[in-house]
Amino acid sequence: MQKPRTWRELLGSIIADVQERQRVAKELGVSAVTLFRWVSGESKPRSHNLRRLLAVLPQHRSQLLPLLEEEFDGFLAGVKEEPQPMSSETIPAEFYRQVHHTLPYLPAMLRFSSLSDLILQQALEQLDPHQLGISIIAASCMPPSIEKMIHSLRIRAGRGTPPWSRDLSQEAILLGAESLAGHVVSSGHIEMNQRLSDAFNAAPGYQDDWEESAVAVPIMLCSKIAGSLLVSSTQPDYFNSSRYALIEAYAELLALAFDLEDFYNPQLIALWPVPPREVQLQYLSDFQQQVARIMHQQNLTIVKAEVLVWQQIEQKLFHWQEGNDRA
Repeated sequence: MQKPRTWRELLGSIIADVQERQRVAKELGVSAVTLFRWVSGESKPRSHNLRRLLAVLPQHRSQLLPLLEEEFDGFLAGVKEEPQPMSSETIPAEFYRQVHHTLPYLPAMLRFSSLSDLILQQALEQLDPHQLGISIIAASCMPPSIEKMIHSLRIRAGRGTPPWSRDLSQEAILLGAESLAGHVVSSGHIEMNQRLSDAFNAAPGYQDDWEESAVAVPIMLCSKIAGSLLVSSTQPDYFNSSRYALIEAYAELLALAFDLEDFYNPQLIALWPVPPREVQLQYLSDFQQQVARIMHQQNLTIVKAEVLVWQQIEQKLFHWQEGNDRA
């Protein structure tokens, strides 16, 4: 593919994809027609839209920035000099107070959803102040199934900055032994992979969409494990020592969102590999309908019905994986 000569050519190649064009337009707060006018040269974006374009397209930042500088003299210096929020190495004391003040007043059913949303949003803002692209996912152990052991994790909450969606809980799937999130649950120790795209990298984990580096931390209480916190970045080598420590602190805080019965003895954890996302989505397409049916048939709360449906899906995925391994 020919290297773009201008930022307009680069933007044109990016928005040639309909879904990406819609996403970029929505994030910038402009119409698709405006994007085409920028590409053709009929109009010139305002400076704040140019800066926002860098945030909306973090995976193209290294290529886009010098091309913008060629047309807009001094733009590079302006970006560097522009005041930016600084990432702190510790969780603010005020936020700890907010969490501990909120906890006593939460109904049991809303404890996890409310606290995890609050904590993940704060972590997202602190870990990605420059909007380069971060995803933060909280995964919990599936209840023991075959042989009364825990064989997978399920994504229960998630937040992201572009190119990821803001609410990643809507893209929940199961994670297994092959994932970085699963690896730390099995080992009980924090793990980091700074170069997921490197085929010769011996660190655990695999590369998902837009991921270049990732850190995972087990969520623990009294030596028991509830799941893991997975943080991924669009940038390689993103997780320096201060971010590493900050993620570990957020995992410790996130333990407050889980119920005591969500924590399991490590001896019960024996994670299996699970099928890739595209296979899982086939079984999750009617998830809400399955939950509604179970609630009606067994007179269960939505929380208990969701867990039951996840268990049924887990069994189907294990059977699929087993059959695929034999083939």
